[in-house]
Amino acid sequence: MRFASDNTSGAAPEIMAAIVKANEGYEHSYGADAAMARVTEQIREIFEAPQAVVHLVATGTAANALAIATHCPPWGAVFCHRHAHIAEDECNAPEFYSGAKLVLVPGDHGKITPDGLSTALATTGESGVHGVQRGMLSLTNVTEAGTVYTPAEIASLTALAKAKGLPCHLDGARFANALVATGATPAQMTWQVGIDVLSFGGTKNGCLGVEGVVLFNPEKAWELELRRKRGGHLFSKHRFLSAQMQAYLSDGLWLRLAAQANAMGQRLGQGLRDRQAQVPEAPANMLFPDWAVGHHDRLEAAGAAYYRFPAPEGRERARLVASWSTTEADVDRFLTAF
Repeated sequence: MRFASDNTSGAAPEIMAAIVKANEGYEHSYGADAAMARVTEQIREIFEAPQAVVHLVATGTAANALAIATHCPPWGAVFCHRHAHIAEDECNAPEFYSGAKLVLVPGDHGKITPDGLSTALATTGESGVHGVQRGMLSLTNVTEAGTVYTPAEIASLTALAKAKGLPCHLDGARFANALVATGATPAQMTWQVGIDVLSFGGTKNGCLGVEGVVLFNPEKAWELELRRKRGGHLFSKHRFLSAQMQAYLSDGLWLRLAAQANAMGQRLGQGLRDRQAQVPEAPANMLFPDWAVGHHDRLEAAGAAYYRFPAPEGRERARLVASWSTTEADVDRFLTAF
């Protein structure tokens, strides 16, 4: 009954097998391995983007920080949701790597709204040389509230940013889960709706530790490569990153793993609703239910692991995250203990 995070799950067997295989013999270092060339081909095929470039790193924080630094000058503002991962969970790494300022945009259920973004854009960069300038937009999908942007919602936000000449970033730590939840294609969720650079998640969805920075504008590729090296995120034995990503993208594994996580999230959410818990919109694998006082102690005594969240008086709230390895038995045990 481990629902604290999809980070707490292990790596999928296919990923581990790929790493073991990559350990055989010798291979070129620093990203010149044959598997990395195949990863680039796979990304271009999957995203229907023949000019796309991908660079691999080991963590989502590195992917986000390098993507932002490559697209936003140090005098620029990065417009993001006030509860975005880059704002609350990355120890100022995006600011450190870019020198930019995060401008936090409000919005219910983890989503920036067009009105909220319009206000932020209109009130930033109006004091000339004395103030921060408009820099870029960063969205998160799946959001930190467990909700999901549709391609149409992303397009409405990127259009506002593009009208100001701003590039747009998508933090896709749970990108596969968002695709499964919406039925969108990778292209429909990214470059076709105005996304210039994607942090393409793998670690939360069954990889041991690999994330991709996918650039749909190849003119930025060399700068990102330099920033990755300068920031200490270029692996010498890069083949172990490449092997994970190649296996992840092969035969639809990445989408199957996400589908399992989402299905278990939906099973858990429905089971809690059936037991009179309040479960806000949560179409992917992350839930924020609240329920009557007393369930926390009972669940934890039964061995359930998850995060308690602040709740109104007389209620309890939790964050529950299903992973690729969550089973129906795990969900049903939690519901029985509830």
